[in-house]
Amino acid sequence: MASSDFYNQLRDALDVSIGRTMSFKSLGVHPALIDALASEGKTSPFPIQKATLPEAISGRDVLGRGQTGSGKTLAFGLAMMTRLAGRQARPHRPLGLILAPTRELAVQISEVVAPLARTVQLNSQVIAGGMPYARQIQALKRGVPIIVATPGRLMDLLDKRHIELDDVEITVLDEADQMADMGFLPSVKEILEQTQQNGQRLLFSATLDRDVDTLVKRFLKNPVTHSLENEKSTEGNMEHHVLIMDQAHKDVIATQIAAREGRTIFFVKTKHGADKLAEKMLHAGVPVGVLHGGKSQAQRTRVLAAFKDGRTNALVATDVAARGIHVDGVSLVVHVDAPQDHKDYLHRAGRTARAGARGTVVTLSTSKQKKGIHGLVSRAAIKLKEAYIRPHDEELIRITGAQEPSGIPIQVEAEAPSRSRGGDRGGDRGRRPNRSGGGREDRPSRPYRGDREGRDERPARSDRTERPSYSKPERTERPERSERPARPAREEWIKKPATRSERPDFPKRDSAPARGGRPVRGGSSDRPVREERSYREERPVRGERPPARGARTERPAREERPAARGARTERSFREERPVRGERPAKFDKAKFDKPKFDGPSKKKAAAKPFRTNKFDPMVEKPSDGFRAKAAAKKTAKKSAPKKAAAKKKVAGKKPRTKKG
Repeated sequence: MASSDFYNQLRDALDVSIGRTMSFKSLGVHPALIDALASEGKTSPFPIQKATLPEAISGRDVLGRGQTGSGKTLAFGLAMMTRLAGRQARPHRPLGLILAPTRELAVQISEVVAPLARTVQLNSQVIAGGMPYARQIQALKRGVPIIVATPGRLMDLLDKRHIELDDVEITVLDEADQMADMGFLPSVKEILEQTQQNGQRLLFSATLDRDVDTLVKRFLKNPVTHSLENEKSTEGNMEHHVLIMDQAHKDVIATQIAAREGRTIFFVKTKHGADKLAEKMLHAGVPVGVLHGGKSQAQRTRVLAAFKDGRTNALVATDVAARGIHVDGVSLVVHVDAPQDHKDYLHRAGRTARAGARGTVVTLSTSKQKKGIHGLVSRAAIKLKEAYIRPHDEELIRITGAQEPSGIPIQVEAEAPSRSRGGDRGGDRGRRPNRSGGGREDRPSRPYRGDREGRDERPARSDRTERPSYSKPERTERPERSERPARPAREEWIKKPATRSERPDFPKRDSAPARGGRPVRGGSSDRPVREERSYREERPVRGERPPARGARTERPAREERPAARGARTERSFREERPVRGERPAKFDKAKFDKPKFDGPSKKKAAAKPFRTNKFDPMVEKPSDGFRAKAAAKKTAKKSAPKKAAAKKKVAGKKPRTKKG
């Protein structure tokens, strides 16, 4: 592998020394592709294309390392299209696969590959999240030779068995280092295991370290490595500056830079920071677009289209756009927030000075951040030019071309919420975009629904037949109240006939007789009709009517009532009451009652105050004295042996005497 690298470098040096320029034809590219490139003005290949195309077209595994924007897309795209030219793919079984980390990068690759593929009877399809499912599945059913996909959506279609990778002969991994950083590496390994084991694999990346190195060792067989150093390839085309300022002037200076002439990309760290900075620029009168992961695919497409068309010269983006944007004419890249590491710095800076153009990279910093930025950029072997600036400084204008914004706020219409479910596994599943969201320009134009022969020729509006117009009938005026006809009196139109004979005789409907032969009420013609009579004349007097069932009759007088059961007969109480002497003696209850306890004596009552609480500790209880005595006896019993022993000890001691 080392010898092949030395041979390639020696060959390139000899070509330059003898003044011979290589062409696409000498590299082995298909003639139809060469003609298509010539029509676009591309006649000489770039260094990365010169180094990788011969081995890639011959079928060897290639590992290419180079700066973003150095022509890597055409390097692997031309090799794949040359090898697959004129071949047909079976339904759901593609022949070539290109993996990219983001939707923007996948769409960008497809825009480069699709026009060239049609010249060699090939077609391609983008499979990425945030895009309609139905369109992708229909394309796979028809059979697509080249697939440009993101790992998440491709894994989703693999799980649902809409695609099979058994026929994939060429697999390309673009920006493999970014896929490793974004956590796609397990999915990438699973995808590569489902492709042909003896197939060709092309890996293009800006760096080769850690996980990417393990991926190369596992899936690439004896690869040819071609490396282009980033700092040397852009040394003469790109200038790097760090502008040191106060934190309070940062947004003002960024707004003045955005008002410059020419396309500018501002990179920030968070989505919230991007929206906040763009809002300040719009308020100052600078047209600007916002691009980050919180936007739907339709919104991203509109923002990029406006930036490419020149309707907005400034774009505020997060690191999502650091590798997925290729716009011609970007002359300045501004790091509003410093990147995380030197690789992010290189990829951000790669948005300018692409394909041999010149560009400038500026990093906005404070005095405290200066040391960290110098250390970060030194790992990429880039030297920064340092300058201290303030708003409207001549040095700021010289480096960036900053201008004073107009100051007229720009009103932006609120975008409707996206119907996409987000992520590579989401998408709108083929549903039509929301009409209120302004997505009409993203849809293809519909043909005229007329005759088949003239379907594409829709008649002009003036030639169409006019539809009959329908108008409401005119409302007649209401006459005045005095001119309206008089309303009949209430007695005339609500007058109840006095007798039944005066009431109208309505026809009675026939009805089946009820059970037992009795006709149903209201109805049969066999029922005899009641004779007409005057109700007042034939009605009996109240006294002659029979009493109704349960009616209350007149109550008889008290003397006529029968005596109640157990009632006391009438008698004179004075006459029948016995004389007092004949009455029995009254029961003396006091003789049979027990004598009551009168309580303590007056002396005791006077000695102690009367207390109602029987649990009062001051009231002596009969049990307290007994407990005290028992406790005293117990202690005396325990202390008696000790006292006796003490007495013996004292008695045993001899008296002390003075020795003579």
